[in-house]
Amino acid sequence: MAAFDYRQAVEIRDALARHQVRYLFIGKSGAIILGFPDTTQDAVLFVDRSPGNGRALVAALRELGFALTDTEAADVERGKDFVQLKNGPFDLDLVFAPDGIERFEDAWERRVEVEGFPVCHLDDIIAGKAATNRVKDRESLPRLRSFREYWMKRVT
Repeated sequence: MAAFDYRQAVEIRDALARHQVRYLFIGKSGAIILGFPDTTQDAVLFVDRSPGNGRALVAALRELGFALTDTEAADVERGKDFVQLKNGPFDLDLVFAPDGIERFEDAWERRVEVEGFPVCHLDDIIAGKAATNRVKDRESLPRLRSFREYWMKRVT
């Protein structure tokens, strides 16, 4: 699968906006939208866990071209903690309970808007990477923290 790119981000943003889905870009895809100079293979979204939002998300995903099974659609609608989709035009991870972030509402209040993209604050992205404690996340943390220093100077 090709690396996450701006075109995919736009497709996601526009489809989810049409269906009024509440979500935030998170993980490395969120950091990239904030300007982090790196690559990732998939888009990762932190999604508000509510039945109406889940139903709207299923409709948006189908519009994007994801061939959701009944089980996947039910998992999305009920807000299963983690749903990985590889049956669409690009790889997409949906996270309803990310490590390192207590509540969607808290992250929503701290969000950053970039060209209409709702993105988790870089501090939340870093907290999530630190909390997962996966090798690949531990390896990217020094670069993310260094980028944070640069980014904070730009946004303040």
